[in-house]
Amino acid sequence: MTEHRAARRAAEEKGAPSAAARPQEPGASSDAPAAAPRPAQIPDPRSALRRPRHAAEGAAPGATGAGHPVPATSGTGHGEHTEHGRHSARREHETRGQATETPGALPLNSPRGESRPRGADGGRGDGPQPMGENPVGRPRPRPGSSGTGVPSIPGARPAADAPVPVPHPAGEPPSEPAARPRPDSETRLESESAESLRLRYVGAATRRIARGIDLDEIVLGLCRSVVPTFTDAILVYLRDPLPVGDERPVEPLVLRLRRTDRTPEDPTETPVPDAPGAGARLPLVPAPEVSGAAETTRVRMDGPLAEVLRGVRPLFAESPQAAAALAELVNTDVPGGRRAILAPLRGRRRVIGAAVLLRRPDRPPFEGDDLLVAAQLATHTALGVDKAALYGREADIADQLQRAMLPDSLPQPTGVQLSSRYLPAAETARVGGDWYDALPLPGSRVALIVGDVMGHSMQSAAIMGQLRTTVQTLAGLDLPPQEVLYHLDEQAQRLGHDRMATCVYAVYDPIAHRLLVANAGHPPPVMLHSDGRTEVLRVPEGAPIGVGGVPFEAVELPAPAGATLLLYTDGLVESRTRDVWSGIERLRERLAAVGSIVCPPPLEPLCDEVLDILGPGDRDDDIALLAARFDGIAPSDVAYWFLEPHPQTARRARRLVRRALHRWGLDELADSVELLVSEVVTNAVRYAGRPITLRLLRTDVLRCEVGDDAPQLPRMRHVAPQEETGRGLFLVHRMAQRWGATRLSAGKVVWFELPLPQALPHPLPSGR
Repeated sequence: MTEHRAARRAAEEKGAPSAAARPQEPGASSDAPAAAPRPAQIPDPRSALRRPRHAAEGAAPGATGAGHPVPATSGTGHGEHTEHGRHSARREHETRGQATETPGALPLNSPRGESRPRGADGGRGDGPQPMGENPVGRPRPRPGSSGTGVPSIPGARPAADAPVPVPHPAGEPPSEPAARPRPDSETRLESESAESLRLRYVGAATRRIARGIDLDEIVLGLCRSVVPTFTDAILVYLRDPLPVGDERPVEPLVLRLRRTDRTPEDPTETPVPDAPGAGARLPLVPAPEVSGAAETTRVRMDGPLAEVLRGVRPLFAESPQAAAALAELVNTDVPGGRRAILAPLRGRRRVIGAAVLLRRPDRPPFEGDDLLVAAQLATHTALGVDKAALYGREADIADQLQRAMLPDSLPQPTGVQLSSRYLPAAETARVGGDWYDALPLPGSRVALIVGDVMGHSMQSAAIMGQLRTTVQTLAGLDLPPQEVLYHLDEQAQRLGHDRMATCVYAVYDPIAHRLLVANAGHPPPVMLHSDGRTEVLRVPEGAPIGVGGVPFEAVELPAPAGATLLLYTDGLVESRTRDVWSGIERLRERLAAVGSIVCPPPLEPLCDEVLDILGPGDRDDDIALLAARFDGIAPSDVAYWFLEPHPQTARRARRLVRRALHRWGLDELADSVELLVSEVVTNAVRYAGRPITLRLLRTDVLRCEVGDDAPQLPRMRHVAPQEETGRGLFLVHRMAQRWGATRLSAGKVVWFELPLPQALPHPLPSGR
């Protein structure tokens, strides 16, 4: 080795001969540059252990193949070296040669069989490097990497022992590299690299599958993970119906094709951006295994498919049983042998489906280790499907609970029109504590309620149901709004210390055209007047429900005919991008814009316009919206009297009712109304201690109300033939269209309604 270095140094000092004077090697063309003569070498016992890099292709130093010499670098230009540069390059060459003297060792920074360019002196040259070589100092991609950041696996890239193409001079045909034996260390390194790539791929694919929440996202994650990196086509079958949790599966077993995916047939088709390996599409051929697959398959319990599904493990379609099972599942011609894998999908308790992985003929078949990959993907997919099914059932239960606690339909009381909306927060939080309600009250009044329980859970929905029931009970007692909120606060404290909620309670009187409002920490109502003006009502905010020991205050406001009142929860006006008051101002501006076009606007389109203020990222909370249009009752359609509780009061009541009906042109109803009023007034006089009230309302029906200070509500009872009393309510029940009795804070009201016989004439002024 020492003599070899000395001869090389002596040749460099004398100067290399020109390219024209160098002798041509056999087989070289006359116009090709000649190769430099090689100095005589002394055999070295370690030469068999030191394999120079240029010998990996079976060529002499300075040549790329038999008969293809490498052009010598010129004395000028990029290939020129100073004496100091030549000694530095030679020291680098010697250092690299010592690093490769270990038997069977391979360079760790370059793939096997890769040659590096060298200058005429045997060191690394500074001139242009051959195509495909990595520039000095630039990191090389790891073996098995596609260069796109997505790990690939054996079978998705060229074979490991494929020869590396070697550049050749222009005009020269390429030469075949000489084969060499592969040491055991290279085979071991290649096997370890393949295993590492396989583990990286499985990790990336399982993370992609686990990101899904619902069923479609999980199945889509499986398809995007395997096509085209691992397979060319996939078919995913799931049970129909899909059992959830401990539910007993429905017999017989039916598998339905849930999703398919494959490499596109058109080479110009744009690949899916988020699909692993989207930048490494394989040659495209038609895929009838996807387009012609069966939509549903009924599994025979004694058939080959049922046997494979019970076995759980993925199988190649090379055995007769697996091939028969695959044919039974897809019911079409598919690749066989090791170009198809049938992987059962087993959840926590049972098999819930199957996946079919297919490779086309222009791609290497599956290997034995690919069954392990398929088993891992199938396991993660099946567990994800189980998780999605459980989550879907819980979300449906929560949504049904939420809907059941909201009113199915709103009442249509006299003098007011109502409309409502409810929107859940999102698909991932479809249950909340928002609610709304509208309750008819005595005297043709109506209570309007909107509340919001803090939190988004089943517990919040349950608390909302309890508070809504409490409000309905308190409203039936005809308590003032502040008293309703006070008792509601006490009920919330009895339910628990952390039961917090906000609520606004308003009572509208269509006869007095007044609105009585009390607020418990809720956003204030907004009113749109008939002339297009908008107003945020000044209502004392109050403390939230559940704080305890805090009084509530009610305010009385005018409610003119034609005005529209909006009650809402904070989800409509508050989000992560804006505060409550900014949202309220935006809501007021939207109402003003709608009122400038048509006023008063129809309620249903108005609710839709209000919800349009929500942006794409504003659905942080569920939303409850209640809109009320105040029509009111004209004073000319109301007749009202105070009557002393005397025995002659019933006769006077009959006379007053007949006069009022005559003014309204309802003489046809006079006899019936007189009889019913006489029975109800007689019952009130019997138990009342203070003056009783008698009121007639003419709207779409004729309504009569009789009030007294006795708290006992009348009830129908069975009367014996010999009894002279007790038949008054029986007559009311048989003759009236509707009737009822409502307890007040100081007494009760008994009312009944009769249909109008014809269209009402122009009303005349009413009197007492």
